[in-house]
Amino acid sequence: MKFKYITIEREYGSGGTKIAVETAKKCGISCHGREIMETVAHQHKVSLQELEEYEENISSSFLYSIFVMSQSQTGDPDLATPEAKLWVAETRVIKSLALNGPAIFVGHCASHALKDKEGVLRVFIHANNESKKQRIIKDYGIAEKDVASVCRRFNKKRANYYAFCTRKKWNDMDNYDVVLDSSRLGIDGCAEVLAALFLK
Repeated sequence: MKFKYITIEREYGSGGTKIAVETAKKCGISCHGREIMETVAHQHKVSLQELEEYEENISSSFLYSIFVMSQSQTGDPDLATPEAKLWVAETRVIKSLALNGPAIFVGHCASHALKDKEGVLRVFIHANNESKKQRIIKDYGIAEKDVASVCRRFNKKRANYYAFCTRKKWNDMDNYDVVLDSSRLGIDGCAEVLAALFLK
């Protein structure tokens, strides 16, 4: 089966964004990541920093996620928490972008936002600790002594947001169709695998 949409969740430092960009180039399609949040910020006239703080503060609690999502769906925007509003807004942006045709989406629980679409390939990118450490130092300029704590912080944020949106565990491989180890395959190797699965 060939796929029209690729959604990527990734460990911090695994090169997931680079893989998405390279795959998009090979397939001749668009790639959406940070601009999803930038679009939400523009539409709602809030800063990116505020939105990132909402993501940072989201709880992974199952009961909490049910509570805020039920609030966000009441139709009364005043009842929804900032976290719930962010979730709804990002979902709308992702669905809108998908209407433009085949694309790759990085993070933001895009697989859940597109769960009713056909042809969605759900991907998780990971890597071994040494590979992630070297990429984080080189690409992000993080001091070696801070790598472990920064990595934990970002992975926790991603896990909590995924749990909040989907009520599933971010690192449960059963949630994905394809799991790739970028430390073994490399950025280009992962992109080759994904490009081969894309509908042209």
